[in-house]
Amino acid sequence: IIEVMNGCICCTVRGDLAVALKRLSLKTSGFDGVIIETTGLADPAPVAQTFFVDDEVKRYYALDGIITVVDAKHVMEHLHEEKPEGVENECVEQLAFADRILLNKCDLVDEATIEEVHRAIRGINANADIIQTQHGEVEPKRLINIQ
Repeated sequence: IIEVMNGCICCTVRGDLAVALKRLSLKTSGFDGVIIETTGLADPAPVAQTFFVDDEVKRYYALDGIITVVDAKHVMEHLHEEKPEGVENECVEQLAFADRILLNKCDLVDEATIEEVHRAIRGINANADIIQTQHGEVEPKRLINIQ
């Protein structure tokens, strides 16, 4: 596990992410993959961009997919959150970029809320797989080989 702690990985640490990935490629050979976890509401675009714009990173890594964890109990308030002009809604951005969505905390809401959340997600991203979870439990094989 490598932890990058110099700031927001989606912005200020993207260079550090590329450096960490390059170092990892020199230290380790034959690993199956790398999972990058961003906490909170981070814009996934700059992290994904790291895999396309840096030639050395492209040589060793391929972006398999973007997974977003959604809190079924609180996501609707984040989706409807008013942002200042010119500021993106990070929740919407994460859902729009996701290849797979883990709809978590489904045990804390009723079926009508789950259906409402599904409709809202589909309004933003009609193609992502949605996996309903409780306590974040998901089979690890559902987190890889997305593409």
